[in-house]
Amino acid sequence: MHILAVVTTLLTSVAPGLPATPLPTEAPLPTALPLPWGATGHELAARVAVAHIPDSVPQFFREASDQLVYLDPEPDRWRSRDLVAMDHAFSYDHFIDLENVPKGALDAPDRFSYLEILYKAGIDHPAQKCGLLPYRIMEIYERLVTEWRLWRAERDPRRRTWIQQRIINDAGILGHYVTDASNPHHTTIHYNGWAEGVPNPNGYTTDRHFHYRFETAFVEAHVHLQDVSSRVTGPTESVVGHVHQAVMDEILASHAQVDTLYRLDKELGFNPDGPADPRTVAFAADRLAAGARMLSTLWWSAWLESASPAGSR
Repeated sequence: MHILAVVTTLLTSVAPGLPATPLPTEAPLPTALPLPWGATGHELAARVAVAHIPDSVPQFFREASDQLVYLDPEPDRWRSRDLVAMDHAFSYDHFIDLENVPKGALDAPDRFSYLEILYKAGIDHPAQKCGLLPYRIMEIYERLVTEWRLWRAERDPRRRTWIQQRIINDAGILGHYVTDASNPHHTTIHYNGWAEGVPNPNGYTTDRHFHYRFETAFVEAHVHLQDVSSRVTGPTESVVGHVHQAVMDEILASHAQVDTLYRLDKELGFNPDGPADPRTVAFAADRLAAGARMLSTLWWSAWLESASPAGSR
C-alpha cells in the first residue's frame, strides 16, 4: 500500500496549508494496516542481501544477518494514525511519483535542493505530490559511511561496540527504502490501481487494493526465498564515486516496469488465492532480487567508501 494514501486524509485535516481536497485515496483503511511488500517481501530481499555481503566486511556486520532481516520492515512499523508527528515525518520517504517530478529535479544533491526545484516549478506541497524516496536512501547511505569511518578510527572497545550497534540499525533501515524502490508501485502515480483522471488506453486495473494484493498477499502466497536468491548471482559491485546516480538509475529501472506490472495483472492476474502463473512469480521475484542486489551493493559501497577520509570525494 502506497504510504501517501494512508496519510492523505490525516494531512488535509490537521496540517495547515495542505490542499482542502485530498488526493485520490484507496478504499477505507482496515483496522490493521498491511505492510508494503509485506514483512515477507522485505525480509526475503534482506535475507538475500545479507547472503551476498563480501567476506572482507567486518565480522560483526556479517553475523548480524538476522537483525538486518528483522529491521528491513521497520519503517512500516512506525506507521501510526494516532502518532501524527512520527507518522507525518516519514510518510513521503517511501515513494517517488516520477510522473510529477520535473526534468532535472533529481540531479539535486539533497532533499532540500530538490524541494526548492519543485517549488520553483510551481508544485504545491511537493513532498506530498512527488515523494522523497531517493533522498532518504542517500541520507542513510551517507550516515553509514560516516559511522563506518567512526568505527575504523575508534580505539575504545566499548565505544566501538556502540558504533557497531548504530551501523547495524541504520543498515537495516536502509534496506527498507531500497526494497521499497524495487516495487514499481513506489515509483509512480499509479501506486494502487491506475490513477484517476489519467488516460488509461490499455484498460489497466483501477482496483484500489492492487498494491496490497501484489506486494503483500501475492508475495506471501507464491514467492519463496529460492525464487529470489537464484536471481542474485555474481560478486557484489561497488558504486563508490557515483552513488547518487546509481540510486537514481535503480529507481528509474523500477519505474520502467510499471507497464509490465499492470499488463501482467491484466493478462494473468496477481492472484494470491489460486495457482500462480510462473510469469507473475518471476516478475515479483525479479523485483525483490533487484532490491536485494542494490542493498548489498550499498552496504558494500558504504564500507569501501569509509576507508577514505571525509571530504575526499
